[in-house]
Amino acid sequence: MEAMHIKHTNKPISKWRQRIGYGISDLACNLIWQMISLYLLFFYTDIMKISPAAISLMFVLTRFFDGVTDLIVGYLIDQTNTRWGKSRPYFLFGAIPFALFAFLCFNVPNISDNGKLIYAYVTYFGLSLAYTIVNVPMASILPSLTSDASERTALSTSRKFFGFLGATIVSSSAMILVNLWGNGDQALGFKWVMALFGVIGCLLMFGTFFNVRETVPVSEKRVTVREVYSSLKQNKPWLIFALNILFMWTGYFIQTGALVYYFQVVIGSTTLSVTVATIMSVVSMIANFFVPFLASKMGKRNLYIVSSIVQLLGCALIFLAGNHSLEILIGAVVSGLGYGIKESIYFSMQADPVDYGIWKTGINVSGSLSAINGFLGKVAQAIAGGVAGALLAWGSYNPNKAIQSEQAVLAIKAMYLYVPMLLILCSIVTMLFYRLDTMYPMIEKELAEGKTQSDQG
Repeated sequence: MEAMHIKHTNKPISKWRQRIGYGISDLACNLIWQMISLYLLFFYTDIMKISPAAISLMFVLTRFFDGVTDLIVGYLIDQTNTRWGKSRPYFLFGAIPFALFAFLCFNVPNISDNGKLIYAYVTYFGLSLAYTIVNVPMASILPSLTSDASERTALSTSRKFFGFLGATIVSSSAMILVNLWGNGDQALGFKWVMALFGVIGCLLMFGTFFNVRETVPVSEKRVTVREVYSSLKQNKPWLIFALNILFMWTGYFIQTGALVYYFQVVIGSTTLSVTVATIMSVVSMIANFFVPFLASKMGKRNLYIVSSIVQLLGCALIFLAGNHSLEILIGAVVSGLGYGIKESIYFSMQADPVDYGIWKTGINVSGSLSAINGFLGKVAQAIAGGVAGALLAWGSYNPNKAIQSEQAVLAIKAMYLYVPMLLILCSIVTMLFYRLDTMYPMIEKELAEGKTQSDQG
């Protein structure tokens, strides 16, 4: 089958309109998923009184099963050819289910313990599937929005700015609104706060659909599973990047899930948890603005490594701070600075192995590659949920006790600091082997000339 180009119905739009349109997709995702990351485990165990061990198993099973749906959605994107493009339609059709299932997750009925657990399984899986439908296209669409490396960084910067904005809104306002609207009933408060963020997130996702365009010519040839496998197997930069995903996101999910526990149990201040979460989000959002400049000077890989070291230093400062609030806040600022830069450049880097794969094999598998990246993120989340639940169970954490055992305190410290710090270190070591930055200008030039290694070979 001959290669065909994207249909002319996807006319180009202004850079800033597209940057904002692409960026608000992550604002939508973070308004919803940040609520899930920060509060769902706490909501299940402390408010709905579901067993931590049972929830831990649910997170593990659901994440791995959900990861399979990532692969399916990615493959479907590679097979999709519409007048709207390949990835763009998924924003439109996934928006409402994403918001609806988020609301249902925080609306557990007052039924038997087994009934609550079954309900949690169904709604959490539904949410994860809906999240896949809107999130995988966020990564797969980037190579199709522009072929310019600097503009990709600008688009990724916009995405993460809005992502951090969403995280900031949730971390700074969610618990306030929960207490205000719940009027002493946290279950009711969480339900209505999630309803608000879900509706806004849905509308923002519609905004993304109407304000981005897939304009980079791509082949409309349907790729086989064998071709996908062959292309990915030969993509060494992506293989290294994929390994790093496990280290990066496992550490992130363990730490965010432990936030409330750490400050409530170890530090003894739930108020400080809100302050720290807000600082981390605000600082990350501000740091995000410097990424295009820093990337142009240092290169993407080097910037990722340096920012990871800064994040690690911030975690170390929180560890050394003990119960001293000022030192904790300083550590949060430093950690947020490193994390904000690291995550922004990470999303910019995702598009580059796609180009490497096209140059190496002549096959465009952006959907599948993005899906596997998403799958690995889900695996990381499953591992994080499993480790967190196992640590809480090992520490004999009891949500009904005002004072926890020393073992429970140690388990929570491991969740928030020890394990994430180790994984950040593993991430740094892994990325030392990533060499695509040095090759990319040559790859970009040859692709612009219509050359690939497969043609030359």
